[in-house]
Amino acid sequence: MTMSVGWYLRRLSRMGPQEVAGRVGDTVRRRRWRSAPPDCPSVTGARFTAVLPAGTIAAVPADAAKRLVAEADRLMDGHAEFFGVVRDDLADPDWWRDPKTGRRAPSGYAFDVPYRSEDAVGDIKQIWEPSRHQYLTQLAAAYAITGNDRYAERVAEHLRSWWSANPPLRGVHWISGIELGIRLLSWVWIRRLLDGWPGAADLFEGNPVARNQIWHHQRWLAAFPSRGSSANNHVIAEDAGQLAAACAFDWFPASARWRADALRSLERQLRGNTYLSGLNRELATEYHGLVLELGLAAVAEADAAGVQVPATVRLVLLRMTDALAAVVDNRLRPPRQGDADDGHGLIVDGAGTDRWASLLATGEAVFGRLDWWPEVTATDVRTPLLAALVKRTELSVTRPESRPAHFADAGMTILRGPGEIWCRCDGGPHGFLSIAAHAHADALSVEVRHDGVDVLADPGTYCYHGQPEWRQYFRSTLGHNTVQLDGGDQSVSGGPFLWTRHAQTRVLTADPSGEVARWSAEHDGYVGSVHRRKVELTAETQELTLVDEVSGPRLTVRLAFHLGPAITADLVGNRARLTWTRDGEDRSAVLDLPEGLSWQAHRGESEPPLGWYSSGFGRKEPATTLIGTGSTDGTAGFTTVLRFRG
Repeated sequence: MTMSVGWYLRRLSRMGPQEVAGRVGDTVRRRRWRSAPPDCPSVTGARFTAVLPAGTIAAVPADAAKRLVAEADRLMDGHAEFFGVVRDDLADPDWWRDPKTGRRAPSGYAFDVPYRSEDAVGDIKQIWEPSRHQYLTQLAAAYAITGNDRYAERVAEHLRSWWSANPPLRGVHWISGIELGIRLLSWVWIRRLLDGWPGAADLFEGNPVARNQIWHHQRWLAAFPSRGSSANNHVIAEDAGQLAAACAFDWFPASARWRADALRSLERQLRGNTYLSGLNRELATEYHGLVLELGLAAVAEADAAGVQVPATVRLVLLRMTDALAAVVDNRLRPPRQGDADDGHGLIVDGAGTDRWASLLATGEAVFGRLDWWPEVTATDVRTPLLAALVKRTELSVTRPESRPAHFADAGMTILRGPGEIWCRCDGGPHGFLSIAAHAHADALSVEVRHDGVDVLADPGTYCYHGQPEWRQYFRSTLGHNTVQLDGGDQSVSGGPFLWTRHAQTRVLTADPSGEVARWSAEHDGYVGSVHRRKVELTAETQELTLVDEVSGPRLTVRLAFHLGPAITADLVGNRARLTWTRDGEDRSAVLDLPEGLSWQAHRGESEPPLGWYSSGFGRKEPATTLIGTGSTDGTAGFTTVLRFRG
C-alpha cells in the first residue's frame, strides 16, 4: 500500500502548525544523519545493577513456569506464530524476510525504505514483530526459571545476529519509534533475566556492539518522537523504552537527560492518552492493554533505579486498572472495540496465559484490589516479576465504591443481566486526536455476550497494511452492529489510519442499574440525518430490545448484526434462532428482527467482504452476519429483540 499525493494532502490537513514545524525539523535531521551519522561515545566501567530482588523467581507459580518453558522449547525448535502465520525458521531467522509473501525488505538508509508498500517490502508487521525481541524475553525468562544455559545461549546468538544484520540507521528496523521503544524494553528485561548467566555481561555492557546499538536506539528516540496527531500509543512505547534503557543502561553522557525527558513526556502523554474515567482515549481496547503494560513496565524500571516517578503516572495506571476491572465480562474478556494488532509491552509468559487476567493480577499486586473487582484465579510469570520491582505507594485518590457501568467521557456503557448477559453500548467519540488512527466507524454499535460467548460480535480488525479492501471492511459501519445509510460510513476515511470527518455522538440516557437497564444515544455522521438508538435489557425476561430511529430524508438503510463464530443461525423471515455450545452445554436464543426490512444471512463472502470474524491480527474466520435492507421514511423505527429464553 503506497500513499498517494492526495493522502499526503489529507494527512497534512489534520496537522497543526507546531506539528508541521516539528516534522520539517525531523526531515532536516534525517538528511543530516544520512551524511554524518552520530557516533556512540566511548564507555568505560559500564555495569548492570537493575537486577531482580532475591527470591523473585521462586515466587513464579509452577503452572505459569511450566507454560513458559513449554513455549521456550517450541521457540528453541524454531516454531512460532505471528499474526496467523506459522513459522518454523526461528532457530535461525532472516530478520528482513516476510514469510507470508516471501519478500525481503530492501536495504539502504532506513528513511528511504518504502515500508508501506507490500509489493516492495512485504507485510511489514510480519517483519517487525520478531524484531521486537519479545520471544527472546520468553527464552531469557525460561533461563531464569530453569538455569538451563541453552536458552541463554540462543538469546545471545540471536541478539548478535540481529545487531550484525541491522547496523544503526540501515534498513527496515530503524523506521518506526514504537519498534525501537519496545525493542529497548525487551533488551532491558533480557539482560535482567540473564543476570545469572556467566556470559550476560560480555553480551551487553562489555560488548561495544551492544552499547552502540543501545545508544543509537536512544539517540533515535530522542530525535524523532511521535508528534501531534500521531502522539497516541506509539509515543507511550517510545517513552517507556527510552526510560527503561536510560534507567537500566545508565552508561552514557546523555543518559540522565534522556531519562528525565522520557519521564516528563511519559507523564504528559499518559494523561493525554487516558480519560479521567480510566479508559484509553483511542477507544481501542487492545491499546488500553498495551499502554497499561508499557506504563507498568516503565514504572518498574524507574523504581528499580531509584528514580522518583510523579504521582500522576501511578494515578493514571491505577485508574486504567480499575476501568479494566469494571468493563470485563464474567470470563474476564474486555470489549472488542476499535483497532487491535496483538501488540504487547512485555512478554515473559507462555501460550495460554490470559493477558487480561495477568494485567488485573498485576494491578492487584501493585495497587490492591477493590471488593467489586472480578476474581482472578489464573496465574502468570509477569506479575511476580513486575511486583518485585514496583514500589507500593499510597495514593491520594478516591477509587470507585461499586463497579462502574457508565463511562461518560468515553461514551461506553455496560449493561449486565442474569445468565451472565453482557452488553456494551457505544456512544463515545469517534477516536483520539485529529486523525483518529485506530477508530472504527462504529457509532451506536452494540456488542452482546452470554457467559463470555460473542452473540452479537464486534468482528475485530484483521489487518492494517497491504489489503485495503479488508482494512476498509473491518473498520466500516457495515462491519459493526449498527445502521448504515445510503451505503456509506458514518465517518469519512482518508486512508488506512486517517479519518477526515468524525461522527459526533451524544448519549441521551445511561441508566445501567435496575430491573430494566436503559441506554440511548444519537449521532450526526450522516449529513442531513440523525441516527438514534435505544437499548433496554430486562433482567426478569432476559430480553435485550434495540430500537433504531432515523430522522431526515428518505434513504436506503442497512441494519447489520454480526454473530460470533460459535453461533449457528437459522434465519426464517425476520426471526433467527441462535444456538451454540458453552462448556459442553447447548444454549440458545431467539433474535426477532425488524419486519420493515428484508433480511438475508451472509457468511464468508469476499467480493465484497461480508460475514467474517477476526479473533486476532492476521486471522479471520467465517461467521454469520444478518443484514436487513430497506428504507427510512421518517415515520417509524426498527425494533429488534434478542431473547435468551426463546
